[in-house]
Amino acid sequence: MTYCVGLKLDRGLVFMSDTRTNAGVDNISTFKKMYTWAKPGDRVITLLSAGNLATTQTVISILNERTKIPSERAPSIFDMPSMFQTAKLVGDTIKNVIHDVDSDGQRADSFGASIILGGQIKGGEPRLFLIYPEGNFIESSPDTPFFQIGEHKYGKPIIVRSYDPAMTFEEATKLLLVSFDSTLKSNLSVGLPLDMQFYAADSLKLGFEKRIERNDPYYEAISDGWSQALKLAFQSLPSFEID
Repeated sequence: MTYCVGLKLDRGLVFMSDTRTNAGVDNISTFKKMYTWAKPGDRVITLLSAGNLATTQTVISILNERTKIPSERAPSIFDMPSMFQTAKLVGDTIKNVIHDVDSDGQRADSFGASIILGGQIKGGEPRLFLIYPEGNFIESSPDTPFFQIGEHKYGKPIIVRSYDPAMTFEEATKLLLVSFDSTLKSNLSVGLPLDMQFYAADSLKLGFEKRIERNDPYYEAISDGWSQALKLAFQSLPSFEID
């Protein structure tokens, strides 16, 4: 399992993902789930993946090869004229990968994967998409300004209650860390370290990136502070009276 979030702000985009993969309680590994393609001044595209690891790594490998190997460059993620066309390319790629597995006689539903794709291409606006295993996708909107994939139910309430499109990148970081901390404490299949990335609208260059390790002092302060704040909030609620 995994947990990934893509968040759209007035200032740009924020991405965060965990790094845990597991095939049972005795087979736990760390794998990066955030990938970025950037051509300064032209485009920045970030992808977050959840689901079957073999499927997502195959999708990433195909997209990477098309940017490097002359005979495999069509269609390349660097040649797409818009983020919509980029989302369509990624959707077609994941659909084809899963279809190939199904054609080999294996159950395609066991190789499913979901993707969050966000970024900006010169001439367009920053955009954020959620891509399904079937290859179709939806785009974020003012009513749905963020997407989650993986084990999202524990971390969603804090985002829904506290999200503000005008918040700063620093405030968004605090918000997402609380969301991830709630998920980590509720589900062992999501784990540290966490990868985080900012993209500032219209910059057309990579923004701030950081890997948050288990002993990160800011993460520990957020985790401890949120636990204490919840206890104080609970204690401050009016008591139930029994007649």
